[in-house]
Amino acid sequence: MKDNNFTSGSILKKLVKFMFPILGSLVLQAMYGAVDLLVVGRFGTTAGLSGVSTGSQVLNLVTFVMTGLSMGVTVEIGHAIGEERRDRIGPVIGGSVLVFGLISIVLCVIMVPFARTIAVLMQAPQEAVDLTAQYIRICGAGIFFIIAYNLISAIFRGLGDSHTPLLFVLIACIINVIGDLVLVAGFHMNVAGAAIATVAAQAVSVVLSLIIMKKSLPYEVSRKDIRFNHEIKAAMQVGMPLGLQELLTQISFMALCAFVNRLGLEASSGYGIASKIVSFVMLVPSSLNQSMSSFVSQNASAGREDRARRAMFTGMGIGIVIGIIIYIGIYFRGNVLAGFFSTDAAAVLNGWDYLKGFAPEAIVTAVLFSFNGYYNGHDKSFFIMISGILQTFAVRLPLACYQSVQPNASLTKIGFAAPCATTFGIIMCVIYYFIFQKELKQTKRETAETLS
Repeated sequence: MKDNNFTSGSILKKLVKFMFPILGSLVLQAMYGAVDLLVVGRFGTTAGLSGVSTGSQVLNLVTFVMTGLSMGVTVEIGHAIGEERRDRIGPVIGGSVLVFGLISIVLCVIMVPFARTIAVLMQAPQEAVDLTAQYIRICGAGIFFIIAYNLISAIFRGLGDSHTPLLFVLIACIINVIGDLVLVAGFHMNVAGAAIATVAAQAVSVVLSLIIMKKSLPYEVSRKDIRFNHEIKAAMQVGMPLGLQELLTQISFMALCAFVNRLGLEASSGYGIASKIVSFVMLVPSSLNQSMSSFVSQNASAGREDRARRAMFTGMGIGIVIGIIIYIGIYFRGNVLAGFFSTDAAAVLNGWDYLKGFAPEAIVTAVLFSFNGYYNGHDKSFFIMISGILQTFAVRLPLACYQSVQPNASLTKIGFAAPCATTFGIIMCVIYYFIFQKELKQTKRETAETLS
């Protein structure tokens, strides 16, 4: 395994080369839940479809929070490479193993015994409460593997390697598909089969990644590194605001799921279908965010601020072009996409209704997440957290809640709350961009005066 240096060469070529394996990994990872939903929708029950939909919201919360938290690990490894301080990498990895291991224990203790309570809080339809709890409980028992995969992927990304995690998740995805077909379609285990297949696939992915990492990691990680040290503290200072933001954002999506669940089983199932399509739509912006964070962190630490800025705008251009294509697809052919997940005509139409309102998000999120990746690379995760909280609780949730209680509530209008909130976030990022550029110029001026 070799770390890639992003401080020289073509920005577009290196960014695309690094980004697309990340995108591929995210696509395959998203297929875990999508395949669960598809197979249960085809071979299970409508209640099972709602159970997987609602239960996967909880799993998404954990996954996205861990992704945000692990971003600190990615950024700190990138800083170490940019500063040519390779001795810092072992302590970052060792400290993160301890922190994420403790988190997995805490989450397991919460999710397994309190699965039904969580399902009720999610306002799962009465017919689907037990099945939702079943999905949460099984995934909670295997939460260690889900968290471990996210941490290992963050380490590889920090080293500039986005290809190896793609291999891990490809193998795991194949196992998950086979497991779903055997357990759900073959043995008719419904929700339980889907959850077991998901956890088993993640477990295989983690075991393989640990074997490869042990043999090919270019930096030594000793037992003394597995402790709370200065490097993991720095990583958590970056990651914790991002993790908190993701926590609050995912709670807002769970609240949104609860708003929709009040509209009945068909609306709940339709929203569940739309949510899986949405998870794929968000993969391009997410891959931009992750790759931008690594790219910018190296260049910022190497004093190449010009490349960091150009990378951000390059990422926006890539994301907008792809976002327009996705927008056209989900707005005009959302019913075809929803039809892959269910044969229930009412659920398909409800899912398409939500997608029509959500569709602009495919474009605006590419801009927002390019900004976020740029700020992540400069350790400005606190601003991203504040921006995300305001987007969620000042715009998205109030607007969605208001639309959900209107007479003849429209899923299209509920879905439109997302791009409205993202546009608000872009405005905040633009304002902060000019403030931050002034700070950088001031810092550069003060450094020059000190040296002279």
